[in-house]
Amino acid sequence: MIAVLKEGTTVQQRDNLCEWFKSMGLEVHLSEGQFQTILGIIGDTSRVDIGLLESLSIIESVKRISEPFKNANRKFHTNDSVLDINGVKIGGGNFQIIAGPCSVESRDQIITIANQVKASGAAILRGGAFKPRTSPYDFQGLHAAGIDLLLEVKRQTGMPIVTEIMNVNDLDLFEEIDIIQVGARNMQNFDLLKELGKTKKNILLKRGLANTLKELLMSAEYIMAGGNENIILCERGIRTYETYTRNTLDLSAVPMLHELTHLPVIVDPSHATGICRLVEPMALAAVAAGADGVMIEVHNDPEHALCDGAQSLTPEQFDRVAKKVARIREVIVS
Repeated sequence: MIAVLKEGTTVQQRDNLCEWFKSMGLEVHLSEGQFQTILGIIGDTSRVDIGLLESLSIIESVKRISEPFKNANRKFHTNDSVLDINGVKIGGGNFQIIAGPCSVESRDQIITIANQVKASGAAILRGGAFKPRTSPYDFQGLHAAGIDLLLEVKRQTGMPIVTEIMNVNDLDLFEEIDIIQVGARNMQNFDLLKELGKTKKNILLKRGLANTLKELLMSAEYIMAGGNENIILCERGIRTYETYTRNTLDLSAVPMLHELTHLPVIVDPSHATGICRLVEPMALAAVAAGADGVMIEVHNDPEHALCDGAQSLTPEQFDRVAKKVARIREVIVS
């Protein structure tokens, strides 16, 4: 349920109303926009007398919310959420490029790539320390040593870092990581989501291989229900009957999610297609669709990459894509 307060409502009146809701065992989410204040009431609202509520002098309107995701719902929070990640903002018109290798392989590799993508316009560095692989015989990442290398690069370049967590037991290792990525395979790892909800970390939540947008938003709700609202949603392709691409990139998810939620939405064209030559057109299409950012895999030697070399751009290719992205952005915001 949401209750919109009338203009001129005092802080004391608002707080008294919130306490009344809380006395009934309900949670209250306060969203103060430029022109109106919205109270999102979460819990068993069947006990709330809507007629009584609407009769209050400070109430503009009352509406029940049918969607099961409450905190993530744009009706609760009409303004776009903007995440400030060490001075790098994303969401609400702030667009960012995230770039880097699929996995951290060595000190020289990650430092070289970080400096190159930063020079081309990337604001956030991605790199996998823990790698979920389909085969148990494939490279699984450098684990804690990979985290250490990412933090070293962060100190050298000043770039915020995003890297994937696979196990809740490793959470302590991510203390200095700026954005914790929850991969497609863990999108419905609810125990992990609950623990991330107890933190104040920025979370990059990827859509699962065969999950609906509603399921993605419900996973975000798990995190937000714990008190952490610092979430970026990522469309990274879904599994369909098509075999020419690794996945099928669902770009319609971008405008649809923007209608449903206030959370920032980015696109990963690398994992979506699995083919480096398709990354550029899909990245540009994502920008045109209104994404708040793109995440692109870049490797200085894709042919010898230990993970996902086929979908990785070279630094030179990435530079060209970044320039085209900037031009598309100029058209969209003009």
